[in-house]
Amino acid sequence: MRNIYCGIADMRKRVFAEVAKLAYAGENYSERIEELPYEILPGEIGEQRESVFLERAIVGERIRLAMGLPLQKIGKRNHLSDGVEESAIAEKYYDPPLINIIKFACHACPDTHFQITDACQGCIARHCENACHRNAVYFANGRAHIDQSKCVKCGRCRDACSYHAIIKFERPCQEACGMNAIGKDEFGRAEIDYNKCVSCGMCLVNCPFGAIVDKGQVFQLVHSIKQGDRVVAVIAPAFWGQFGEKISPAQIAEAMKILGFSDLVEVAIGADLCAVEEAEEFMENVPSKQPFMATSCCPAWSVMAKKEFPEYAPYISMTMTPMVLTARLQKRKDPNCRVAFIGPCAAKKLEASRSSVRSEVDFVLTFEELRGMFEAKNIRLDELEGIPGSYQASAPGVGFAAGGGVAKAVEKVIERTHPDAEVKTVAAQGLRECRKMLQRARRGEYDGYLLEGMACPGGCISGAGTIQPQEKAARLLAQYQQHAPKENPLDTDYLEYRKLLHEIPED
Repeated sequence: MRNIYCGIADMRKRVFAEVAKLAYAGENYSERIEELPYEILPGEIGEQRESVFLERAIVGERIRLAMGLPLQKIGKRNHLSDGVEESAIAEKYYDPPLINIIKFACHACPDTHFQITDACQGCIARHCENACHRNAVYFANGRAHIDQSKCVKCGRCRDACSYHAIIKFERPCQEACGMNAIGKDEFGRAEIDYNKCVSCGMCLVNCPFGAIVDKGQVFQLVHSIKQGDRVVAVIAPAFWGQFGEKISPAQIAEAMKILGFSDLVEVAIGADLCAVEEAEEFMENVPSKQPFMATSCCPAWSVMAKKEFPEYAPYISMTMTPMVLTARLQKRKDPNCRVAFIGPCAAKKLEASRSSVRSEVDFVLTFEELRGMFEAKNIRLDELEGIPGSYQASAPGVGFAAGGGVAKAVEKVIERTHPDAEVKTVAAQGLRECRKMLQRARRGEYDGYLLEGMACPGGCISGAGTIQPQEKAARLLAQYQQHAPKENPLDTDYLEYRKLLHEIPED
């Protein structure tokens, strides 16, 4: 469960706001960062944990990560300000790991197991006991029990119980991880296998103790703005409704100017170009050169596919992602500008760190982090008027934000360019479902298909950096699509730039 307002979300907003304030203030970094945990958590009594000192220590690590700094070692004497001055720069890429576990915030939840609840009625039928082939279920003192040493966690007892009195207990972070990348250390605390992790951030938003945190670039972004850089914000199409149901794009554009951004551009225009190029790539290669083609927009999905199905790496689209296409468009217009991608995704932070992308995307922030910047400047979006926005993307381009949207956009292009062609598509959201999709493709079930993969359930509107619940975000996105000025990605005003975007600029 996520996207429900809670203390963790409030704490993340406060931390991002304080880090932004610190950067805008521009002085006494080392001194101020030591004071922040006491300002965020005043008093002598902890509100959520057994000790206010523990809470402050956790907040301190959250502050460091928000500034792009590494976690500190528990067994070593450290200062919260260690490395802060060196991090007060206008350019800093994410140092791995991106997703981090604050060990002393982890609850060390029990391992996955089946458990008899108080709903057990001690019935005579004993379906649970009869269903168990391992003799792990037994009755004592008028109710059922499970011998965990015999249980193989098949779930037959749960399925057989007439009262639904048996539950499957799973560690939330493990349950959310589609890569099976989360294990435990010698103390039972969560531990990430970074050889498996694709930085989707689903563990982050599903940990109910707030122990899993990603690194940020808010601190460096503000320094870039303050030193006079022309910073263009390119915002992902999933932003619709993220900052309030009645907040207009014009109000967001005005708020971005107050923060110091020089311009605000829709990444959906890059999505239009992406759809056009993927459609051409698909028609050229499938099925004459390869059995199917997979989309490349979601970095976590594409990394998973390449890790676990390396033989299919050539079948993943070579088209640049909407983020990169939009950023490259800005850099071709003004080579001296800097580009900040604002979106829903944790994995985009690592995508921007790739050597092939670094020259295009300078900063990556989530919607949560942007909200913290608004908070730092006391910006109340509902009080802003803003100028009327000029929104140029097509409805299918905006639709990239929802599961199935990429495939639909590509279909729209092919319907116009090759009206007699049959386009078969399949989409999967969540890495476990994406894996199943590729397994079916391996069996030949999707020959001739375009495969769309999204790491987050529901698509980008449910990314790790989103604010609103998936259902609400999907509804608001659909409302905008109905009023989008263009109905096909081919209607974009930026087709003429395609050749330029693929040229390598001279030094």
